[in-house]
Amino acid sequence: MDIQNAMLKRKSIRTYNKKPISQELKQKIVDYISTIEVPLNAQIRFKIIDLNTLESNIRLGTYGVIQGATTFLCAVAKKEYRMEESLGYVFEKIILYITSLGLGTCWLGGSFNKADFRKAIILEEDEFIPVISPIGYAKEKRGILDKVMAAAAGSKNRKEWVELFFEKDFSGPLEKEKAGMFEECLDMVRIAPSASNKQPWRIIKDGNNYHFFVCRTPGYGKIMSFDIQKLDVGIAMCHFEIALYELGGFGNWSDMNPNVACGKNIEYVISYTANA
Repeated sequence: MDIQNAMLKRKSIRTYNKKPISQELKQKIVDYISTIEVPLNAQIRFKIIDLNTLESNIRLGTYGVIQGATTFLCAVAKKEYRMEESLGYVFEKIILYITSLGLGTCWLGGSFNKADFRKAIILEEDEFIPVISPIGYAKEKRGILDKVMAAAAGSKNRKEWVELFFEKDFSGPLEKEKAGMFEECLDMVRIAPSASNKQPWRIIKDGNNYHFFVCRTPGYGKIMSFDIQKLDVGIAMCHFEIALYELGGFGNWSDMNPNVACGKNIEYVISYTANA
């Protein structure tokens, strides 16, 4: 499976046709999920639910954002330390696998009726559903709301390399020629999805250590029940590590807390030590 190709191919699909997903494809997704290790010891599980198999009184509302989808991937988590980073990492990994199967997806962190989905999934007392994604086949003709939301998100308008990646500290950008094989890994981070395309991740290269930070948009995400911008950093972590693995490299995540002067809205999250 060429996950890096899936990174390049993946886009948010909000309008679906009614072609059902085969049981074989659903089982492939379930089997793949069972192989993934959740990083940072967070307690997260995943459930695929299909509207066609639920009781008739249960609806899966997405406030009109998603049209035509009847199958959804749901994350079930506990509110704990490192949950958001872990969730972003694992959910994106599953999304990329689903993309490689020729199916469409779309991250939803707020635009779904949580009460509806709670009826479809048995939750423990301390669990909640932070994110979901529809799974299905993209409809050739997109809905009007789909077009409006895609334009508003501006996903094609990515921040420049010099705004995202730095060397030693935040005083100067990392030059591409100094990144070596990691240039490709960082390029894959640059195209990663994020809520409202905020791209809140910032990365400092210091030798073989890559320090990940969150650059917060003031006031953004306050209505959420979890830290959505740290979740976005988890997505960036996923893209970085997968790209490195496909290039033959490896390493590990750790909390190094580097002594780096940060701006007002920048916070350290985690570090990756590469052994490539």
